[in-house]
Amino acid sequence: MSEIKKGSKKLLNAWAFYDWANSVYTLTIASSIFPIFYSALFVSQVEKNVMAFGVLFKSTALITYVTAFTFLIVAFLSPILSGIADYIGNKKNFMKFFCYVGGLGCIGLYWFNLDHIHLSLLFYFMGLIGYWGSLVFYNSYLPDIAFPEQQDRISAKGFSLGYLGSVLLLILNLAMVMYPQWFGFDISTPVSLQETGTEIEVAKALKAAKNKASFEAMRLSFITVGLWWMLFSQYTFYILPKGVSKGGKVTKDVVFNGLRELKQVWLQLQSNLRLKRYLIAFFVFSMAVQTIMLVAVYFGEEEIAWGGADAKTFGLISSILIIQVVAILGAFLTSRASSVFGNLKTLIVINGFWMALCFYAYFMVTPFQFYVAAGLVGLVMGGVQSLARSTYSKFLPETNDTTSYFSFYDVAEKIGIVIGMVIFATIDQVTGSMRNAILFLVVFFLAGIFLLFRVPLKK
Repeated sequence: MSEIKKGSKKLLNAWAFYDWANSVYTLTIASSIFPIFYSALFVSQVEKNVMAFGVLFKSTALITYVTAFTFLIVAFLSPILSGIADYIGNKKNFMKFFCYVGGLGCIGLYWFNLDHIHLSLLFYFMGLIGYWGSLVFYNSYLPDIAFPEQQDRISAKGFSLGYLGSVLLLILNLAMVMYPQWFGFDISTPVSLQETGTEIEVAKALKAAKNKASFEAMRLSFITVGLWWMLFSQYTFYILPKGVSKGGKVTKDVVFNGLRELKQVWLQLQSNLRLKRYLIAFFVFSMAVQTIMLVAVYFGEEEIAWGGADAKTFGLISSILIIQVVAILGAFLTSRASSVFGNLKTLIVINGFWMALCFYAYFMVTPFQFYVAAGLVGLVMGGVQSLARSTYSKFLPETNDTTSYFSFYDVAEKIGIVIGMVIFATIDQVTGSMRNAILFLVVFFLAGIFLLFRVPLKK
């Protein structure tokens, strides 16, 4: 098909539609069903520990360390792959590759179990690296397909589409988990027990059968995520431009060209004070935002008094739904606020809001308090991501090499996440409490506010 012109509605919508495709990963795998599933694997243990890589880990610390390691790999690979993609002019193929790796990793989570913990963690690793690896190339398309005055709005539209699509699938997954019998899962008890067992024994057997069916429904939900992600991304892949090739073979110089480009970007930042200071501020506050988003459900599962397994499952998933629904409004309001007050002032206010949320989270213990926190997080979650991305895009100098600049942006984000997750996991592992770890993140938001004040309003 002929290449569609920059700024066209069809091209912008196709780009934004990838958020519809891939956001089911962040909602179901990263934020809701998988954390509940993972915690359920340890339900019979008094101390939730697991042996992996020759070390006895607290369960939440292990998954946090693995997450941090994955982001370290992404941070290392993305500039190399971006350099190759820029040279051969086909970053869409790299975006496809990571999409399919992530989708297959999600499907592989169906077989996740503690008896084969290393293989299980490999599937988790694939899903995580596939999602974040594809975002390197997805984000770099933004200045290529949208003019500066379009970028805030289309970035927010992408996040909104992602929230909407992921909520639809999560509602289906939630119905599967809460009412597995509606979807053909067997929750019956043995006939012999029904005939000879006491009423209490039958009730216990029925509850056990339903819990087993719900557990299988969680496994099946991972397959639905992988299929949704890979299938719906096809429209984006069909419309997005391939890029312009520079010709020639991919040599050693080309492979490491991405790292050299990062060095060049860093050198260019020395003469671009606004972009340099913004990146430093982004590095700090994104470290805390992404850490909270990645551990929120594990925190809710462990630290909130739900009163029962069913109440916990329903409460946690309901909280995630609240976040997603409110986040659609939050992304819209943030976009409007930035147009009135400016991007930097809006980001400063949002960081202050996040800081207050950390203090609140340290003290909350009841489900109602967790629901309130979910609603407040929703207001600023999508807004801070969308606005951070579009602000960076606006601050870029005039250049055709947007991939290198966005590669630098993504590397900064990933290294920040690695630091944030390692600090969080270490505090959790050493103190035995995620509350202490969440409170420590206040420091990053406070530093982020200070650094944003230092960003010049003009070039």
